[in-house]
Amino acid sequence: MLYNFDEIIERRGTNSLKFDFAKERGLPESVLPLWVADMDFRAPQPVLDRLVAQAQHGIFGYTDTKQDYYAAIANWFQKRHNFTLQPQWLKKTTGVVYAIAMAIRALTQPGEGVLIQSPVYYPFTGCALDNDRKPIVNQLIYKNGRYEIDFEDFEKKLVDHKIRLFLLCNPHNPVGRVWSKDELRTLGQLCLKHNCVIFADEIHCDFIFPGHQHHVLAAISPELADISIIATAPSKTFNLAGLQNANLFIKNPLLKSLISQEIRRSGFSQLNVMGLVASQAAYETGEDWLEQLLVYLKGNLDLAKSFFQERLAPLEIIEPEGTYLLWFDCRALGLTPKAVNRLIIDKAGLWLDDGAIFGPGGEGFQRLNFACPRSILLKALERLEKALR
Repeated sequence: MLYNFDEIIERRGTNSLKFDFAKERGLPESVLPLWVADMDFRAPQPVLDRLVAQAQHGIFGYTDTKQDYYAAIANWFQKRHNFTLQPQWLKKTTGVVYAIAMAIRALTQPGEGVLIQSPVYYPFTGCALDNDRKPIVNQLIYKNGRYEIDFEDFEKKLVDHKIRLFLLCNPHNPVGRVWSKDELRTLGQLCLKHNCVIFADEIHCDFIFPGHQHHVLAAISPELADISIIATAPSKTFNLAGLQNANLFIKNPLLKSLISQEIRRSGFSQLNVMGLVASQAAYETGEDWLEQLLVYLKGNLDLAKSFFQERLAPLEIIEPEGTYLLWFDCRALGLTPKAVNRLIIDKAGLWLDDGAIFGPGGEGFQRLNFACPRSILLKALERLEKALR
């Protein structure tokens, strides 16, 4: 089956968070939204067919999964990421952010620190603060157009704050790094040395650009698998975020027991039936769709790169190694971060994510979601060019 990712699908009027809530967020209703990380593409047709069949059955009772659900996930991660998943490691949840909150509650105490690497996906900070924990920042180093980890500071923060939980983002949102095996091994060895559990948010693991490879943290060594909670979901890969389904891989029985206990305390039991159906169908039937999508996204990225270089100076992009998110530097404009944000909203008519929300190191940057039809991306870039001129 060939998929047409150029098709523009009207999302306004569907209660879309991305398209229908500008006014409620204090923005003009005319803004072009490229902010929140969902895609403007239909999910794979075989997934839609399974959902239609489930809806036509007409009964939406309490639902769980059997061996075929596990097999679909295990086969996907074995084939695409060379990771061998065991059935007893799997734990289903409603989403990665929910799982982060459960891990924080299960593995730390109020007042303790949780280590993050900013600028980073803002719910990392939010989950810590909302649960009375302290976000401890190991700020990434921006050097020669690329982000690196400050390992010396990382270990110092582990020791000084007696950190018991580190939230890893890989591929990293928003800066687009796909951490190398050596980088992950170094982080892991430091956490092993100082008795720190790693929660690895790997939700963007299927969006990797040529020349890079995603490494599941738990696949690097048995020792790292024993201190890891790997969080994945089909939501980004197949554009199923609204169906609220994610999967954790937890090798260590004690860690899994603690997380499971905290999840039970929250009142959660079974997942949404449609989310389960769509997730299994996506992992079983969605690979061809994803392969076509990755080629399309690479084309969008190439367009954005050339447009920035030729027509959007002095703005500079940080080329992503993974994700479908473009992180770009606006500091050379000589404006305050607030003024940059107003320029993008009021002059360019765009709704992006202001870098400041991603924490220290994000000020003066913006994040743009390029998982949209190419004509929409081009329109956004042209609006930005007009505003700059």
